[in-house]
Amino acid sequence: MTPIAISVNSVSKRFRIYHERNQTLKAAVMRGRRLVHEDFWALTDVSFDIPVGSTYALIGDNGSGKSTLLKCVAEILFPDKGTITRNGRMAALLEVGSGFHPELSGRENVYLNGSILGMSKKEIQSKFDSIVDFSGVEKFIDQPVKNYSSGMYVRLGFSVAINVDPDILLVDEVLAVGDTAFQEKCAQKFRDFKTAGKTVVIVSHSMPILQSMCDSAAWLSHGVLQQVGDAGPVISAYKEATLGHQ
Repeated sequence: MTPIAISVNSVSKRFRIYHERNQTLKAAVMRGRRLVHEDFWALTDVSFDIPVGSTYALIGDNGSGKSTLLKCVAEILFPDKGTITRNGRMAALLEVGSGFHPELSGRENVYLNGSILGMSKKEIQSKFDSIVDFSGVEKFIDQPVKNYSSGMYVRLGFSVAINVDPDILLVDEVLAVGDTAFQEKCAQKFRDFKTAGKTVVIVSHSMPILQSMCDSAAWLSHGVLQQVGDAGPVISAYKEATLGHQ
C-alpha cells in the first residue's frame, strides 16, 4: 500500500457569525453578556487521504472550505470534529507575506521566516544564496519588504518555504500572484519534489495550472466533499458542475 502523508478523518469546522455586538457596558448587562450568533459550518464530515509523493489539488468555488481545510492541515485552525494526521516535516505558504515583518529587510525576513518554519540559523546561512537566487529579488534583499510588490513577497516567501526541504508543502492561491516565468519555476520545483517523493497540496482557482501540476484532487462544495480521485476526472466534474450553474 502507498504510505499516507496526510489523513483527513471526518473533519468538521465551525465558525460563529455574530449578528450584533455589545457596544456598551449597559448593553452587555441588559443582554446578560450574551451575543446573538449563528453557527456556520465551513467543513462538514470531510474524509480523504493524500498519498506520499502526490501533488494534490483542493478545488471548489469561493466559500467551499478549501482554504479552511488547508489551514486545519497546517494547524493554523483546528477542527471542531474529526482528526487530521500528518506524517513528515511540513511547510506552508498560505498568504502573501505570511511570516514576514514589513519593517524588516528581505534579508532579515529570510532568517525570521526560516526560523518560524523550523530551520536553524546555520541551515538558513547555508541556503541563503539559493533562496535569494530562486526568488529573483537580489537587488532588493536589503530593502524593507513593505516596499515589495505582492509578486516579490510571494517569490521570496515561496523560496524560503521550499528550501526548508519539507516532506509536505502546502500552497494556497499565492502562485496566481507570480508572473508566468515564476509559475513555471514553481511547476518545475513541484516536479522535483515529486521525483524526491515529497507531497505538495495546492489550493488554486486556476484549473490549467492544477491540471498541469497535479495527479490527484479533492472537490469541495459548501464544506462538503463532492469527489476525490485522479485530478483529471475530478477537475472535469467540477468544471461541468460550475458551467451547469451559470
